Amino acid sequence: MVDHGPRTGNKVALTFDADMTDAMRYQLRSGAVRSYANLRIVDLLERENVPATFFLTGKWVEQYPQVTRRLAANPRFELANHTYAHLAFTADCYGLPRLPQRQMTADVARTFDIVAPYGGRQTRYFRFPGLCHDRAALDALAPLGVTVVDGDVVSGDPFATSWRPIVRAVLDGVRPGSVVVLHVTEANAPMTDEALPHILAGLAERGLEPAPLSEVLGHP
Repeated sequence: MVDHGPRTGNKVALTFDADMTDAMRYQLRSGAVRSYANLRIVDLLERENVPATFFLTGKWVEQYPQVTRRLAANPRFELANHTYAHLAFTADCYGLPRLPQRQMTADVARTFDIVAPYGGRQTRYFRFPGLCHDRAALDALAPLGVTVVDGDVVSGDPFATSWRPIVRAVLDGVRPGSVVVLHVTEANAPMTDEALPHILAGLAERGLEPAPLSEVLGHP
């Protein structure tokens, strides 16, 4: 389990979680929300040639196959695992419904299987929903050979009503080797695309450079 990479050099990892729950899918189907795929983030990263790592839920990939294809096609993007349906792996995890322990291994394995056909730079990195985990959850995933990645800079972008606190949270906490947790789920993280240019500018001012997660963690 890792929170960050070595504190040497000037590289940091921008990671974007792509959540998708049954409740979110219902919101889409009912027309209550327009999108949980913030393409303005992807546009900016592509335009500026910024490396990033996307933690995908299986349900998000099923909902957005075209976007997943686009992410996989970019050699600067890495793909990682964020469970199938963004269920909690512990009790009391931000109100998320809990996944029974006996289903945990299969849930994560299923997501790897869903992402696999898209190709691109796939990894064995995994992030728990809400960063909630305990020894039982970690034990359940041991057979899959994943590297659990939390993050040492949590942006707080879900449900933020302004971009400024997101930028402040990132730039106040970021250091060489940092893993920054952001979201690409437009409707429940609506300010992330507005915050991102300011984050990139602030990183540059500090002499920090975004890099793929594998590079920041020092994995070949």
